[in-house]
Amino acid sequence: MKTFPHKLGVQQRVLPSYRVPFFDLLAQSCESMSLFAGQARPVEMVKDGSQLPLANYRPARNLHIFSGAFYFCYQRGFIDWLEETNPGALIVEANPRYLSTPAAVRWMHKRGRKVIGWGLGSPSPLRRGAGVRSRFIRQFDAMISYSQRGADEYAALGFPREKIFVARNSVSAKPEQKPDDRPLTTDRETLLFVGRLQARKRVDSLLKACAEMESKPRLLVVGDGPERAALESLAREIYPSAEFIGAKHGAELKLYFEQADLFVLPGTGGLAVQEAMSYGLPVIVAKGDGTQDDLVREGNGWQIQPEDYGALVSAMKNALFDRARLREMGKESFRIVSEEINIEKMVETFVDALNSVF
Repeated sequence: MKTFPHKLGVQQRVLPSYRVPFFDLLAQSCESMSLFAGQARPVEMVKDGSQLPLANYRPARNLHIFSGAFYFCYQRGFIDWLEETNPGALIVEANPRYLSTPAAVRWMHKRGRKVIGWGLGSPSPLRRGAGVRSRFIRQFDAMISYSQRGADEYAALGFPREKIFVARNSVSAKPEQKPDDRPLTTDRETLLFVGRLQARKRVDSLLKACAEMESKPRLLVVGDGPERAALESLAREIYPSAEFIGAKHGAELKLYFEQADLFVLPGTGGLAVQEAMSYGLPVIVAKGDGTQDDLVREGNGWQIQPEDYGALVSAMKNALFDRARLREMGKESFRIVSEEINIEKMVETFVDALNSVF
């Protein structure tokens, strides 16, 4: 395992529970690690992950300013935390809306220490605000991007490409064992959705698309949320065989992943995509921030635009046309998360970036 033989500080606006395994693995790779993060706004419904088994967690006092396109966050106590922990290197979220970051960067640089920005990327340099974004990222000594698309966007803003590292976004460890091969049957195919039932997940489109399939596949909807009642009402009208399982977590999900032939996520978000792939499932996902570009490819699934219903129907028809092909695509899904995109590979890239600035 690669290591970083110095004290590390990591700043996050919030610490969601799904990031805990990654940060604890990163902490194992450093001399020591302290993480500074605050609480999300209630409307965000972020499951808190502040109970870190290995990394030292220090709560920030987040001041949320305005909302939507005008949202900013100021984290009280940032400099106090730096003075207390005295890290040899600092990793921060590369978001210019976080107003306390520049002062922290100056504090580190004044002491001859390095700061790495970590982010999704940045929109086209031709769009409004490109100058602000470019000046913001130039303060960092290296950049870590969630995806290759994000890395290209940072390079387009003028950041040196040789100082940009791609740590492909992951929330799951490398699968411990290969899923068992399931025999092909004459039964109808099983489609699976796992996620919070919100409008942006487009489960309504999934129900409508299933109704258009000639084979009338079995549909399992695993999750809960504010749209559940409306979706169940819609299902009774257009696809009454849809099964609403409710919220399941951890080991409870295994049963449903093992029954499925295809995982479908027609809307934005989707932490369950990688877990589905670890069970050897091909996937249909909506395009988002660029992380899907690396995870979902022609060999293991389909990417569609989140608002393109026609593309969803077309992808589902294409997928369900040949179940034997689906099995082969599922094997490629497993290979990707086993060999290329998992939290172990993500930590390796973080350590490479840290060692590069020393």
